Amino acid sequence: MRNRMNVVGLATFALLTVACASEVPEQASELTSETLPAWEIDPTWPPTLPNDWILGDIRGMFIDEDDHLWVVHMPSSLTRQEIGAEQDPPIADCCFTAPPVLELDPEGNVLQAWGGPGEGYTWFDQEHGIYLDHNGFIWLGTSNGNHVMKFTREGEHVLTIGEPGINMGSNDPDHLGGPANFFVEPSTNELFIADGYRNRRVVVYDAATGEYQRHWGAYGEPPDDEYRYQYPVRADDPPEQYSTVHGIVGSDDGLIYVADRRGNRVQAFRQDGEYLMERFVRPETGGSGTGFSLGLSRDPEQSILYLIDGTNQRVWMLQRDDLEILGRFGRPGRQAGEFIRAHMVVLDSRGYLYTGEAGNGRRMQRFKTK
Repeated sequence: MRNRMNVVGLATFALLTVACASEVPEQASELTSETLPAWEIDPTWPPTLPNDWILGDIRGMFIDEDDHLWVVHMPSSLTRQEIGAEQDPPIADCCFTAPPVLELDPEGNVLQAWGGPGEGYTWFDQEHGIYLDHNGFIWLGTSNGNHVMKFTREGEHVLTIGEPGINMGSNDPDHLGGPANFFVEPSTNELFIADGYRNRRVVVYDAATGEYQRHWGAYGEPPDDEYRYQYPVRADDPPEQYSTVHGIVGSDDGLIYVADRRGNRVQAFRQDGEYLMERFVRPETGGSGTGFSLGLSRDPEQSILYLIDGTNQRVWMLQRDDLEILGRFGRPGRQAGEFIRAHMVVLDSRGYLYTGEAGNGRRMQRFKTK
């Protein structure tokens, strides 16, 4: 058996009562439940969208260097009643579908919005994932399709990776299968894709040319699409393959963290695919699992890895250096600070944490430290 660090996410839940803290500690090793940030909802945000726009499922969020929030939502998730004003004839005074991609300033005001079908590329049926790289390009994917597209900040198409409508499995270098989220490494300009709604891998391409570089599955091993997943997941006998590779984030010190959504776990790697460790979070959870999307704290050491859990409706806080579970916040519900289909989590440099909900949630929320 391969040498693994199997770290079970059933920490003593006395840790889960998170005390108030004014700032994140300087060293990850000093993190405790008493020194974690305590998050509370910011009821002043977001403001109402202009033009009677309404958002569907929030499918991707990213914070850029100016603390602008980039959002991609799924217009096709909106019902006829929600967009009654754009029916022919109108059936209500409001609303209209917002363009798929929006850039918001730190106060939530819309700076620009774009996206949708255009000449020279095939737009997505189900938008998923957004990333703004160090060269100022926007990356977008799709949960039910097989390609990724690169755009300028203003929405001009630059590059397509994969082929719409064609999936050749997890070991094919040139085709994708449900690419969900992204990370671009500035030093190498490599694009890391959580290629996981249909495929079971992390796959890496040159972000300038789209040329294939490498890929790996769970534990850094080749993915196997014939593997039969069994539930509930057992941390003492972990699945050999990914179930739904959904979240991915890269740290400043060169590590890659991957969220296996229905596998109820987070795994850490070096950028060459060398496996380091994993953590199961509520492994007994069924349904859509716990490992949705990942965000990093903004202290210099990026001490905390945030994991959003769209089944238990939580945000989990993990110590990044060993993936120990330190705390959580949130609960199911429709009130401010609660979640319905929690899906995305990102943090800005000013101390705010943003979440996005899909399904029947279809909203963004902002949290601040007490």
